[in-house]
Amino acid sequence: MANYMQAVIGIGSNMGDRLRNINGAVHSISRLPKTRIVDCSHVYETQPVGYEEQATFYNAAITVETELSAAMLLGACLGIEGAFGRVRTVKNGPRVLDLDLLLYEGVKSESFSLTLPHPRILERAFVMVPLLDLFPTGRAPGLFFMPALHEVGTDGVVKIDEEIDLPK
Repeated sequence: MANYMQAVIGIGSNMGDRLRNINGAVHSISRLPKTRIVDCSHVYETQPVGYEEQATFYNAAITVETELSAAMLLGACLGIEGAFGRVRTVKNGPRVLDLDLLLYEGVKSESFSLTLPHPRILERAFVMVPLLDLFPTGRAPGLFFMPALHEVGTDGVVKIDEEIDLPK
C-alpha cells in the first residue's frame, strides 16, 4: 500500500466482557479510513500494574497500515475508547477499553499529547509479550525490546484460549 505507514496499537480491557471489548475495538479500528489491520497478537490475561485493586486485564496488540498521521490515529483511538464508555478517573484504574498507540513507523515524538515510542513499553511485559507475537525477533519498527523483556520477565502474563475475531 503506497504512502501507508505501519503502526502498532496496544489493546487492554478489564471491565465487562473483556474479549468482546477487545474484538469491538479491533472492528472499530478496521473501519477507520485509509487504515487496515495487518496482524494481531494472541490475547493474554495479565495482572494490573500501578493500581492493583482491580480485576485482571486482557491485553493484545495489532499492527495496522494507515495513511492517518500518528496524531490522527491517536485521536481515533481515543474516540473509540470514548464510544466504549471509557472514563478516566483513577490513574491506571479499571477501564472498559484502553487503546495505546505504541509505535508509528518513522515517528519519534515527545509532546504533551503524544510520545512515541510509547514511554513505558520496555517496563511492561503485558505490552512486550503481545509485541513478541507480532515481531518474533524482538525488533519492531524503531524499537528493539527483547533485552527489556528478558529483564522484566513474563510472570503474570498468561495466553488465553480465545482468539481475536479479525474482520473479514
